[in-house]
Amino acid sequence: MRSRLAPSPTGALHVGNVRTFLLTWLHVRAAGGTLVLRVDDLDGPRVKRGAERDALDDLRWLGLDWDEAEGVLVQSQRGAVYEAVADDLVARGLAYPCVCTRSEVETAASAPHGPDGPRYPGTCRGRFSSLADAVARTGRPAALRFVAAPGPAAFDDLLFGPQAFDPHAETGDFVVFKSNGTAAYQLATVVDDDASAVDLVVRGADLLPSTSRQLLLHRALGLRPPRHLHLPLVVGPDGRRLAKRHGDTSVRALRAAGWTAPGLVGRVAETAGLAAPGERVSPRDLLARYDPARLTREPVVLDATAFAVAR
Repeated sequence: MRSRLAPSPTGALHVGNVRTFLLTWLHVRAAGGTLVLRVDDLDGPRVKRGAERDALDDLRWLGLDWDEAEGVLVQSQRGAVYEAVADDLVARGLAYPCVCTRSEVETAASAPHGPDGPRYPGTCRGRFSSLADAVARTGRPAALRFVAAPGPAAFDDLLFGPQAFDPHAETGDFVVFKSNGTAAYQLATVVDDDASAVDLVVRGADLLPSTSRQLLLHRALGLRPPRHLHLPLVVGPDGRRLAKRHGDTSVRALRAAGWTAPGLVGRVAETAGLAAPGERVSPRDLLARYDPARLTREPVVLDATAFAVAR
C-alpha cells in the first residue's frame, strides 16, 4: 500500500486536516504501507508565506511521519511535467483552449448549477486551432478544458461504497490547465499520484465527485487509478464545513493555547471512536486500535468550543 499526505500551504493546518491526516497515517501504517509527502502549492495567490514550513512542523509535532527517503514532491516545481501532459491531451483532441471567464460560464443560459458550480456549456469546443490561436484571436488568456465524454465514471469507495458521477452532465468539459499557466488540481493530482506510485488516496468526502473526473483523466493518459477512501467532513454546528466562522481550530492556535500533541491527537481520535474522552495518546498508540471497518460515514460536528480546555 502506498498513500500520501498532501498538505496545502494556503492556510494553517486545522483539526479537520488533522483528522484526515491521522486516519490516513493509521490506515497506511497499520497495513505496513509507505506514506509519501506531497505539497499541493499550485494555488499561487492563496499560498501563504511560511505555511508549508508550519504545516510540516505541525505534522511532526503531532507524530505523523512520512517516509522521508521517498523525497518530497512539490507541485510548484513540476510545471514542465504538467504542461507536457496537457499538450499531449490537446494533440490527441482530448482537450482544447477556452477563453471563457468564470462570470461568462456562470451567466450562460444553458449552464445549470450543480454542487460543484455551473456546468460548462462547451462554448469554446472546436472554436480554436491551438492555444496560441485562442490568445491571438481574442486577446484573452486561455485555459485548457478536458473533453468529458457522456456517461458515468463509476468506482468503489472503501468507505462510501459504489459511486458513479457523470462529469459530462454535472460539470461539462472541465479545466485541466488554468489560464495563468498552472495545472488545475484534477490534472496535477492524477499525474503526481502516478509519479509517486500511489495506489490509495485518502481524502475528504467533498471530493467524491472529483474522483470521477480524475478517472476520466487516468483513462485518457493510460494510467492505473488508485483506490479511494473518502472520509466524512468535519463540520460546525451549522452543518457547514469547519472554518474560521466556527472559531480558530488551527493547530498553531491550539499549540499556543497550551494543547499538547497527545492531548490533541486524543481529542481528534475520539471523533473516530479510537480514544476515550480525555485520553492522551500518540498516533503509534492508536495503531493496535485502528480498524477501518469501524469508520462511519456521518459528518463529524466540532467547533472551537470542543477545544476550549487544553489538555
